[in-house]
Amino acid sequence: MSIGVGIFLMVVGAILSFAVRDTWSAVNLQVVGYILMLAGLAGILLSFYITNRRRRVETNAIDPAVEEEYRVVEEHHRDVTE
Repeated sequence: MSIGVGIFLMVVGAILSFAVRDTWSAVNLQVVGYILMLAGLAGILLSFYITNRRRRVETNAIDPAVEEEYRVVEEHHRDVTE
């Protein structure tokens, strides 16, 4: 579900919840509107989560095979005199 579908569900749900004043004995249209708005919100949040998860790419600055060539190891010796 993309962001556009989530926004569409929220708009349709808001219209059913707040603008439609028709009554239908089998279904409460306000409740259906609230459910559609929640589904739209969940779709938008899920879409953001999936998109951000997909964009994270783990990269290494130096190839581990040649890392030893570039590693600098410094040794410090302290002279101890007694």
